[in-house]
Amino acid sequence: MAESRQKTRREPDEVSLGDRAAHAVLEYREGRPAALEAVVREMTPLLWHTVRAQGVEPQAADDVVQDTWVALVRHMDTIAEPHAVLKWLLVTARRGAWEAVRRRRRDEKNRTELHDGPDPETGAHREVPSADPTPDTVAATNDRDRTLWTVFQDLPARCRELLRLVSLADRPDYKHISEAIGMPVGSIGATRGRCLAKLRTLLDESGADDTWRHA
Repeated sequence: MAESRQKTRREPDEVSLGDRAAHAVLEYREGRPAALEAVVREMTPLLWHTVRAQGVEPQAADDVVQDTWVALVRHMDTIAEPHAVLKWLLVTARRGAWEAVRRRRRDEKNRTELHDGPDPETGAHREVPSADPTPDTVAATNDRDRTLWTVFQDLPARCRELLRLVSLADRPDYKHISEAIGMPVGSIGATRGRCLAKLRTLLDESGADDTWRHA
């Protein structure tokens, strides 16, 4: 009996973020929205970080994340696999980010065409330098990103989840992280240090660019 009670106490700490999201969907369908509200608070920083990583401005990122949650609620009754909700949210947020970037670039192009009329003396249109990164810069950045995330997947699952959450803010809320992954608050800092050291070692072994090792 004591062993059973001990196992029950451990179970909440072992529930993954994906499991909590699935549980929240089922609870919401039963008319109990509190679980979903908790997941929204927990996952919004993750979604916002995901959107910002696609090049979306902060205010626009807020709108994309809000639209993502609205879309989830709208489709709540048609979700066939609740355990896929976490992935669905990330994919939806990423697609929303891409659309926001396309919309911003289209608006910038329209403004440029509107204000960049022909030169009054020559009649020729002045060429406006592009603010977009050069192809070489994009290729180098993409290559480093691929290397980082390939190596990142070699970390233990516990490290991957912790580093994702810690990276969401300049001043991470350790209490929030503790509740999210079931790790004592006092262990988060030391564990984070060990995980980062392991990541740097893996990057060194992979021959990654110094940019990542000194980040």
